Amino acid sequence: MRKQEINVQPDAADSGLIEGRNAVLEAYRSGKTIDRLLIQDGCQDGPIQSIKREARKAGTIIDFVPKERLDGLSQTGRHQGVIACAAAYDYAEVADILAAAREKGEAPFLILLDGIEDPHNLGAIVRTANLAGAHGVIIPKRHAVGLTATVARASAGALNYTPVARVTNLGNTIEELKKEGIWFACAAMDAQPMYEASLTGPIGLVIGAEGSGVSRLVREKCDFAVSIPMHGDIDSLNASVAAGVLSFEIVRQRQFEKEGSRNG
Repeated sequence: MRKQEINVQPDAADSGLIEGRNAVLEAYRSGKTIDRLLIQDGCQDGPIQSIKREARKAGTIIDFVPKERLDGLSQTGRHQGVIACAAAYDYAEVADILAAAREKGEAPFLILLDGIEDPHNLGAIVRTANLAGAHGVIIPKRHAVGLTATVARASAGALNYTPVARVTNLGNTIEELKKEGIWFACAAMDAQPMYEASLTGPIGLVIGAEGSGVSRLVREKCDFAVSIPMHGDIDSLNASVAAGVLSFEIVRQRQFEKEGSRNG
């Protein structure tokens, strides 16, 4: 594990921060889902080593940070060199999402998010996923927000119905899902308009972060890219709005295909 600057800041308004060595260790031992573990630089004593062992077993991301960073996050003033960021909801497995599609007798419809760091955006996208009939959302472990309390609130209850899976490598996950017959379309400004693309059948919609968009490595894994026709004076949409527009274009095309097969 290497020391690094944290890109994703835990939301101080969330109740998911667990502070103190005993509290963090017991959280792991009770099976609580921990998104991220923050350890003070230089802490290497016995209790910290025990926490690190539990974190490794759980697959938690561990970041080493200055004491000042922990002091700024702490809500109790007694972090003892360690703060855990707990998930407000449990994560699903990618296999669970595919199983849900099979149970419904539907072609899989997945939404994959590449680098979404704003919890309000993630919550809004999960809400959109539910309303559009997507079978689940997939997010990466690093450089992305997890299922915080803010995300849960922004989803307006959708997290109770739409599973969210968290993976180590989004590109590798796309490669594995291609073996299941799923095609992947990523949102990009320099691509064919969404109306000209075929978005029916088993599909994964990849949405990137605001500003940077879908990363190059992830885009290379996708089968094609689509854009949203825009006619205003600014050049991009909020990530959650873009996800909504593209998701409901998928809904439209699927409905049109279904009605065509009935009439045919």
